[in-house]
Amino acid sequence: MTRRGIRESGQAAPLYVTMVAGLLFLALAFFAVGQAGAARNGAQSGADAAALAAAQESRDAFGDEFLANFFDPDFLENVFNGDLVGPFVGCPAAEQLADKNDVTVKPGECRPADGFRWGVTVGVETQEPMGDNILADTADEKAEATATAVVVPRCTFERAPEEEEPEEGEEPEEGADEPSLPGEIRCDGGLLDLNPTNLVLPDMSVLFSVRLAED
Repeated sequence: MTRRGIRESGQAAPLYVTMVAGLLFLALAFFAVGQAGAARNGAQSGADAAALAAAQESRDAFGDEFLANFFDPDFLENVFNGDLVGPFVGCPAAEQLADKNDVTVKPGECRPADGFRWGVTVGVETQEPMGDNILADTADEKAEATATAVVVPRCTFERAPEEEEPEEGEEPEEGADEPSLPGEIRCDGGLLDLNPTNLVLPDMSVLFSVRLAED
């Protein structure tokens, strides 16, 4: 090899080393970003599951109150056509689902949804930190996420016409003392078939759906 060739080869070697080091750094950076993104996605999935579990628990707990007030048309109008806010329960269910998804509900971060909505907002963090990588100050950090799940009526309610009171001395119609439905409840377009003298309500999941809020 000529002296010129040896000199050019010696000059190129540091350039190759620099290029390889740069490529390795970029690869590690992409890996670190992907690792952080995966942690955030895992936290969000855990928050979604926890919020849905809490809202479902709240919906199911509403059954006793719904049954106790069923013959009150004002109550039913508020339930299906108004701004009902049901019972705030479900945080234990949220914590259980969070743990199954390797996240923890943050202290004080299971609360009623903001606004005039029936729902639950849950904030979580991953149980394990993101770990060592080339991103500064992330080794001990935990990914965090928040989700809100709301309970939404599947049905509408139409109040029954008020019955006229019998005039003085007039005999009440046969069966007037028997309970009657306060109105019609239509769920997903179909009329709910209920017997007022032997009232059996469907599952709360038939009357109310639970979904994640978009905000």
